[in-house]
Amino acid sequence: MKILAIESSCDETAAAVVEDGRRVLSSVIASQVEEHRIYGGVVPEIASRRHAEAIVGVVDEALKQASCTLEDIDAFAVTFAPGLIGALLVGVNFAKGLSIATGKPLIPVHHLRSHIAANYITSEELKPPFLCLVASGGHSHIVAVKDYTEMVVVGQTRDDAAGEAFDKAARTLGMPYPGGIEMDKVAELGNPDAFTLPRPTVAGSAYDFSFSGLKTAVINLIHNSQQKGIELSKEDVSASFRKAVVGCLTDNLFKAAEDLGAKTIVAAGGVSANSLLRKELTRICKEKGYSLYIPDLKLCGDNAAMVGSQAYYEFLSGNVADFDLNATATLPIDYSTKKS
Repeated sequence: MKILAIESSCDETAAAVVEDGRRVLSSVIASQVEEHRIYGGVVPEIASRRHAEAIVGVVDEALKQASCTLEDIDAFAVTFAPGLIGALLVGVNFAKGLSIATGKPLIPVHHLRSHIAANYITSEELKPPFLCLVASGGHSHIVAVKDYTEMVVVGQTRDDAAGEAFDKAARTLGMPYPGGIEMDKVAELGNPDAFTLPRPTVAGSAYDFSFSGLKTAVINLIHNSQQKGIELSKEDVSASFRKAVVGCLTDNLFKAAEDLGAKTIVAAGGVSANSLLRKELTRICKEKGYSLYIPDLKLCGDNAAMVGSQAYYEFLSGNVADFDLNATATLPIDYSTKKS
């Protein structure tokens, strides 16, 4: 089954052709990073306009690289939630148009489920059940994946997401957007024990995260030093902050794994590209005897191949949209796909 998938939830316009959920025939991404870098972050209105300008060309190129025409496609898939509402609407309406024009099924896909599915492309042998850490700029979750479309949120952030904390701390240090990527590079040159930063916990919720206090602590450290005329080492601050964030993520993840008896650990989302997180997950899983799956670096960020992968399993479960499908800015990953 060949699925043409579309992703436009933030600042990448992407399209891909994926066969049977695991084989990527093409994957095309038009990134807006350079334009948004001027503003230090994504500007929603600009993102929406750029999606509208790029989507035809991106879809055409995905079909061309896959040596396919619309007649060869069996279904269309699109990210419909969560994300920037204007950006999502571009992809949703384009996919609906393709579905209406061809009479072929339209598959709605949740963005975070797609990130998890990136692992099905990287590791064809991976099958549920497993415990997954989903960490990105807008989300930090621990998810028990019971089946391809059956998921339970075990833990989640109560405030900022890990990726958001990285980006804001990096911006305070004067690093360009996207700051998390730059901070990871700089941190490799620093001393992770140079500064002691808090690792906040949530009372009564052992698996939930809270990154707001940690973010505030490092921003205050930077601002106080600037006010006193003290020059901080960006490398040391970055390394210390990265160690604290990764420690929060791994501590809660492995608490959950132990309590739930999980033996297979999966990472997903943009933050799964963080080099220290990947090293720590590898080290801890080896020590505890867990199996570990992490996406290829090229699949950690937003892309349409992961959408096409998850769409295959959504289709098999009967999750097909009507033409009244709408974009949704917020939606839990464990939402029900059953028709009322």
